[in-house]
Amino acid sequence: MSSHKPIVVVTGGAGFIGSHTVDALIEAGNRVVVLDDFRTGKRANLARWLAPEHRFDGAHAALEIVTCDVAHGIFAALEPITSRYGRVERIVHLAAQVSVVASIANPLVDMSVNYGGTLHVLEYARACNVSKVAFASSAAVYGDVTEMPVAETTPCRPVSPYGIDKYASELALDYYASVHNVPTTALRFFNVYGPRQDPTSPYSGVISIFADRARAGALLTIFGDGSQTRDFVYVGDVVRALLAAVADGNTRTVANVGTGREITVLELAQTIVALGGGASTIAHAPARGGEILKSRANVDRLRDRFGVVAQTPLVDGLRATLA
Repeated sequence: MSSHKPIVVVTGGAGFIGSHTVDALIEAGNRVVVLDDFRTGKRANLARWLAPEHRFDGAHAALEIVTCDVAHGIFAALEPITSRYGRVERIVHLAAQVSVVASIANPLVDMSVNYGGTLHVLEYARACNVSKVAFASSAAVYGDVTEMPVAETTPCRPVSPYGIDKYASELALDYYASVHNVPTTALRFFNVYGPRQDPTSPYSGVISIFADRARAGALLTIFGDGSQTRDFVYVGDVVRALLAAVADGNTRTVANVGTGREITVLELAQTIVALGGGASTIAHAPARGGEILKSRANVDRLRDRFGVVAQTPLVDGLRATLA
């Protein structure tokens, strides 16, 4: 049985950003294979596509989900699918250990999952002639910088194992592109937020945690004095960047994904409290190690190379997240 739709693999496709990416890829007419080990991903995030008619053997074949730890390789997981439907056309590589705090506590696990997982994806792409790999990198590769906004030309001096592994993964992408002709793009995400971000994890994004607590009228805790700034970008804008990157012919490209605007964490907390009805109060706790103090993206390259500009105002994105 052959496929007339291109097959796109999304590693970590049951996660927060991954599931939104799957939605957009299927809506754009692709067959999607999700590889996820479900340590943090949730099948519920893909619920709309789990009906029989959306499976690969259904009438409108769109989605296949394979339980797979990407850090242990992806050849075996994908072989039954490609033998039946043809080769994988493109890969969006999102599977990762995403906590800076956890990476500091256990750098060996972080390296195995993040750098090791990327190498397994790139080896598959090389061996199977994949047309494009789009990789979720992070603003953590920059470390603490003094000049704002942060451009892609800013020297990378990561201050956490997480940032080191993301930067090492970028170097691996560049190697596979230059030596093995695997077309690659690395997108350096700034602070992504939106619906489906898990607020129950202590390592989750600050917006999802604040929003969850504001809905309950509970205390919002800021680590440090709250003067640290972040460039918060809505998940829908991130997905548009990913789809543009995985579909185009650019290779050996690195681009920031943010809004080009920054807000202090204290201002963020105050805004969420107001949107949540004002019942919550704000407290402070000691600052956490390995976290950067200031962050704002230069997003010119994202606009110029990929035609993508973040469109969602922070207040609108916060309302959608609170809802």
